[in-house]
Amino acid sequence: MKKGFYSKLAWTGIRKNKKLYTPYLLTCIGMVMMFYIVSFLSTSKVLKEIKGGDTMQSMLMLGCGVIGVFALIFLFYTNSFLIRRRKKEFGLYNILGMGKWNLARVLLWESIIIAVISLGVGLLAGIILSKFAELGMVNILAGDATFSLNVEPIAIVQTLILFAVIFVLILLNTLRQIHLTNPIELLHSENTGERPPKANWFLALIGAVILGCAYYLAVTIENPVVALLWFFVAVIMVIVATYLLFVSGSVTVCRMLQKKKKYYYKTNHFVSVSSMVYRMKRNGAGLASICILCTMVLVMISSTVCLYIGSEDSLRTRYPRNITLDTIVSGMSMMDSDQTDMVRTLSQQAALSNGQQVSNVLDYRVATFAGYLSDGRITLDGSNLYSFQLSGYADVWQVFLVPLEDYNRLMGQNETLAPNEALLYTTKEVPYVQDSITIEDGAPLAIKEVVPDFVDNGMDAMQMIPSLYLFVPDMEQIAAPLMEKSLNGEIGTVNLHWYYGFDLDCEDDIQISILNQIEEELQKADFSNGEEFFSTLCEGVAQERAGFYGLYGGLFFLGILLGIVFLFAAVLIVYYKQISEGYEDQSRFEIMQKVGMTKKEIRKSINSQVLTVFFLPLIAAGVHLAFAFPFMYKMLTLFSLMNLNLLILVTVGCYLIFALFYVLIYRITSKAYYSIVSGAKEDL
Repeated sequence: MKKGFYSKLAWTGIRKNKKLYTPYLLTCIGMVMMFYIVSFLSTSKVLKEIKGGDTMQSMLMLGCGVIGVFALIFLFYTNSFLIRRRKKEFGLYNILGMGKWNLARVLLWESIIIAVISLGVGLLAGIILSKFAELGMVNILAGDATFSLNVEPIAIVQTLILFAVIFVLILLNTLRQIHLTNPIELLHSENTGERPPKANWFLALIGAVILGCAYYLAVTIENPVVALLWFFVAVIMVIVATYLLFVSGSVTVCRMLQKKKKYYYKTNHFVSVSSMVYRMKRNGAGLASICILCTMVLVMISSTVCLYIGSEDSLRTRYPRNITLDTIVSGMSMMDSDQTDMVRTLSQQAALSNGQQVSNVLDYRVATFAGYLSDGRITLDGSNLYSFQLSGYADVWQVFLVPLEDYNRLMGQNETLAPNEALLYTTKEVPYVQDSITIEDGAPLAIKEVVPDFVDNGMDAMQMIPSLYLFVPDMEQIAAPLMEKSLNGEIGTVNLHWYYGFDLDCEDDIQISILNQIEEELQKADFSNGEEFFSTLCEGVAQERAGFYGLYGGLFFLGILLGIVFLFAAVLIVYYKQISEGYEDQSRFEIMQKVGMTKKEIRKSINSQVLTVFFLPLIAAGVHLAFAFPFMYKMLTLFSLMNLNLLILVTVGCYLIFALFYVLIYRITSKAYYSIVSGAKEDL
């Protein structure tokens, strides 16, 4: 055999099937590029040196794994389209005398060519674009940008290893398919159609029930933590239901349309419906995949964009004052003593020494504990708290006992309570519906009023479970017995806190300087008081902003990248679906033309089929997104994002932009379909 024969034959096969291979190559290049960029950013020394960069890089490491797994699954999926279209060509080679070993050598060279082009171009594009991505991340973290082009050898090695393994596995799978198929089957593979599937009402009904249950979970679960846990269950239910409805349900609908004679026996409807029924089993799976990918793109981008836009709001929810001092004490007497006065004085002096005045002061006492709420009673049994099941997770609350005196002072109110009464406030939009509440074995407290708001100290924002604030006339009366039981190990942990926070009208660097000075002075001060302890945690908005933006910026960047990757996948599935169906429909429409159908009628029939099939995933994705919205909002509250209007605006905007892009994809791919069906390059 002439030297270079197999490589030339492989290159000729790729070149002559460029309509199939070009999108596949572009997707491979895109996957390589995306993986390298994420891997580069996760190991970038520039990002590592910026405050908050380590948080962002930890999120990007997670993205590397997601993109790697998705690239493996998706490239396997798309490669199956290529092999299906080229089986006739391989069968012809086999009949003409080329053995399967020789055919394997051709496929090996094709894999080498695709791998070299994908890795070479993908890495080159990734190296170039990685600098722009790095500058974008530096900008998010408000760091100092450098314009030198850096290359991370670790990222290159990771990319090469991952995609080398993927291409080898794809080659082995292709060789397996060719080996197990005889030449005659290969030659007639395109003419081997699927039997028209029967309408399966049972599977369609199961799909509808599963989808209904998933939607019910989305709109009925109120607790954000439970919503987060059930979200993944709901996702699986939606995926299963979508496949069942698109595969079995679509066939059932087509059969129903066939029974409607007035609708079915029209030229355009007859051809399109018959065609869809004939291949709907395969069509349904492809359409379901497109629908799920579209939903993933919309949910991911909407959530991450909303998180990033609202990151400053989330930061201020977590840190409602520029500087907050959280003091934990062991005795009730220390919550209003010389030690607390000393902390106030040190803080104010640190601000004055930097030319600043404290304002908007937050100063109140609180007793905190986690409790299991059932039938209006809170229990602090540790074994009960840490062994609960999913069904009881909604009943676990973080409880805050606040003196009524502090509530009135902070909220500008003048409420009065009887000894057995309390005011109540809950967070994360989880209501409390009982008329009274009992803590352990204490006397019941009648809920005089559920107040609409309270000046939070940020503690609720950093925890997943909802909080229940009780404003009582005598906090010591309730908290002292609980503290004693806690110290004896009879119940869970009960902590006494004194919060002192204030705002500053100055730049972040001055705020950080003041905070550091306060910490130094507190370390020098003597807070000893017998056996009691006095421990203060100092936190500041300026100090924590970088970490916050690192987390949310990382999620935003990762959401955009994964959204692009999933979009690539949806576009490629749509394209190959149009191309493969175009070739399958070509001979069918040629026959229709020969028996008298005009090009206008053919085009009308094509439009009827393509529009019905193509836009069904977009509509279904919109419905999925609408029912997923309550889930999204509840989970975003766990990130301290309470801006419902922002989420609505971002979600609607993302869907409209995506719909426009989807229409553009339709116009491009439908032209290719029309061209193949008509057997010519011009429009029908």
